Amino acid sequence: MTTPLDILAAVRAGHTRLLPDLLKPLDRDGRRDLLAGLKELRGELRAAGWDRWEERDLMSPALLVAGAACHTGAAAAASWIGGRDMRRRRRMPEGALLDVLADREPKWLGDLAHRLAARPSTAQEDYGLIRTLVDRAGCPMPTSDGCVEGWAMAVRTARAPLAGALRADPHLTAFVPRLFETPEPVAALAWQCEPDDPHHWPAALATLAGEGLLDRGALLDSCTARLLRGGTAIQLKPYRAVLEALRPTEEEERERTADWIALTADAPSPVAGYAQQVLAKLAAAGHVTADRLAEMSAAVLFRPEKKLVRAQLVLLGRHLTRDPAAAPELLPVLGEAFGHTDTDIQGRALKLAAAHLGDDEALRAELADRAHLLSPVHRARAVEVLGADAAPEEDGGPYRELLPPPPLPLPLGPAPATVAETVELVAAVVNSRTEDVEEYERALDGLVRHAHQDRAALAAALRPALADRYWLDPERRHLYTGDLPGLEHVAAAVLDVGPTGRPGQALVSWRSDCHHSDAAAARHARVAEVARAVRTRPLPFLLSTPTLSSGTVDARTLVARLAEYARLGERPAPADFAQALLRVRRDARVLPEAAALGTPEGARLAAWLGEGGRPAAVTRRTTPAAYHRYGGNPDRLVLEIGERATVVAEFPEGFRALGRARAASGRCWDGGDTDTLIALLPEDRETLAAWSLAAVTSCALDDERGGTNLLPGLAAAGGPAGPSLHLAVATGLGARHAEDRLQAVDALLILAGRAELDTGRLGADLTELAGLGTVKPSRLADSLRTAAATGAHATTWAVLGAVLPALLTGSADPRGTGELLETAAECVEQSGACAPHPAGLAETAMRPGRSRLVTQAARLRDALRRNQEAVNRVAG
Repeated sequence: MTTPLDILAAVRAGHTRLLPDLLKPLDRDGRRDLLAGLKELRGELRAAGWDRWEERDLMSPALLVAGAACHTGAAAAASWIGGRDMRRRRRMPEGALLDVLADREPKWLGDLAHRLAARPSTAQEDYGLIRTLVDRAGCPMPTSDGCVEGWAMAVRTARAPLAGALRADPHLTAFVPRLFETPEPVAALAWQCEPDDPHHWPAALATLAGEGLLDRGALLDSCTARLLRGGTAIQLKPYRAVLEALRPTEEEERERTADWIALTADAPSPVAGYAQQVLAKLAAAGHVTADRLAEMSAAVLFRPEKKLVRAQLVLLGRHLTRDPAAAPELLPVLGEAFGHTDTDIQGRALKLAAAHLGDDEALRAELADRAHLLSPVHRARAVEVLGADAAPEEDGGPYRELLPPPPLPLPLGPAPATVAETVELVAAVVNSRTEDVEEYERALDGLVRHAHQDRAALAAALRPALADRYWLDPERRHLYTGDLPGLEHVAAAVLDVGPTGRPGQALVSWRSDCHHSDAAAARHARVAEVARAVRTRPLPFLLSTPTLSSGTVDARTLVARLAEYARLGERPAPADFAQALLRVRRDARVLPEAAALGTPEGARLAAWLGEGGRPAAVTRRTTPAAYHRYGGNPDRLVLEIGERATVVAEFPEGFRALGRARAASGRCWDGGDTDTLIALLPEDRETLAAWSLAAVTSCALDDERGGTNLLPGLAAAGGPAGPSLHLAVATGLGARHAEDRLQAVDALLILAGRAELDTGRLGADLTELAGLGTVKPSRLADSLRTAAATGAHATTWAVLGAVLPALLTGSADPRGTGELLETAAECVEQSGACAPHPAGLAETAMRPGRSRLVTQAARLRDALRRNQEAVNRVAG
């Protein structure tokens, strides 16, 4: 007779197919005993290390089947079957599972099916099992989100065309409405394929609606309701495709007029455009009243998308032509278009008002009240059309630039005063997924200070706080080879835990030509030195602990720390002192105080505050790129960093690579935290910018992402804001992706807010980059438009004034120049800037045609002329 021990042995051997026959003779008591053993085995597998993965994969299917057979309650069985730890890599053993449950009552099977369907993490992959259980139980099919995903995937992967598979599915009417109710689009529905593809969902649903198998009206309502719920354009695309495949009749579209109006107001541009086209057809047929059209227009004219707004103005014009009496209801909404960012749209709205305004003085006054929103280029015409009330009020005074306040580094908090505070902070930093420079430095300094005062007390408190680290686990300690990241390296020294495993690859043994490798080596050299000192001669405190959150060390504070070391008779640790020098703010006023210390380190600090700490020289050259994904001109600018002699000659080995000459042209593969990198050289942003230029350039040319993340931090760091930083910011303004460009805009505004932005230098860099094709004018226009929107109109114009000549005279790619001219004109109008016309502006403005390039060139020319005339009047 089979015993629970026999079945456990079969489970351990992974004999899943044998289990149904082995379990049949087992009575209730035997199954209860077996379940206890299965739970123990499951716990054992859960606790097993990664090295037992093969054993775990072998046992898991059998464990799942045996446990499901032993549970008497549907809730407990569903919980067991839904366990993710027993699924791993292999598919669920559905056949064996159904065999061991074959003797259960239909009601019990139905309960199990619904409970499995209610488990979000597993319902989709369990759909086949759930469907079979429902068929055996004869109960309604559950339609949870996971079941909908599983059903849609099952019918799509059937051998028959999708329409045929759906037609034959008994649960069609239960699942189709749910396709439009899930939080995210059902994956199978969202798959892209051509309408004539046999697995095209919209075409299949439309076919079944035409055959009467699906309620056409309900499908239309479901589509519009899902579109009204909102989402991104990609998320809503499948539902719009279903709607278009259904081809609503004019009557069906008229019944949903309110839905179309709501979609034009809030939906993503493609959906709003579709709704707008539907309403345009209905309006042409006389099915949209003037008040409904006014409601729609007020929302659409407020949107930023130019295509939608232009189409709405056309729709308004056609309706007013058909029904001039609707002017009192429709014309007031044109005030929304007066405030649009596109001056062409403003002009169209004003022209529409002029054509249909008539003699209605109240309406004229209402529009005149909104005329202040118009660009200065349209104000003269506005006075002609709307009367003297449309004339702008006199300015209250000279223009003042409104720049966002730049971030200021905060003083670093003191080191933890007690052992308990130190241990709490160390545990928080070690267990954090991201590294905060301030917390890391305070924790490191706390470890050093308290190891110096009472290492035994610190170790006693630290051990339980780090008990979960593998290098303290007796069963896993053999993996510890001596290299640990950051604070853990020092903590292991405090606890006197040494390596027990075979020496492996050192933490920073692999080195690329990327600066991140050298930065990591210097950082590790510092903590390794601290760890050695903890075991041999604990330091009283660290010289290199920052005084500011940016990583900077105040020069006078460093002098005071060296004086305290001298008083205690301590010799500074080489790596710690090297890091302190790299972080110290080079204040020449402190040089005599450093020299007066009378110690070798005081002399080195004095030399560093003088000429010895001067950043390395940086030169630029143009070089062909080794890799360029999108073709075109592959040449790019490369910065070559000269040698920093003091670093190479006097610093410890781990830091010397930071001072060696290099061409910062390689691609960065090993990454790194931006704040940590800046904290390494917080007073030398020119070197950091030169190191980072290759990654920033890749964001512009190679579709990389994230390379500009460093720029705002560099702009807020210390040291000169010279050619390298300006070139990096200029390159970032032309990044391919908007989020990367935004980082460069932030950097530009920070530099401007700190009065460190050289607009002429930035403009010259942008001109050179545009000539190389690194910066595209259309992307630059987006960046500078964003900068101007913050209030930095004069700053933005100063940059544009240096860029436009090359674009207008043909020495750079002119595509996108119209957008730059539009931003420039807006900045000149807002700031009242006066300057000579950029080369080529007058010739461009005189060209025939009404392209954006020509109209915006004329706008900029006229704005500069008006401002100059205003200055002359004041001077006269």
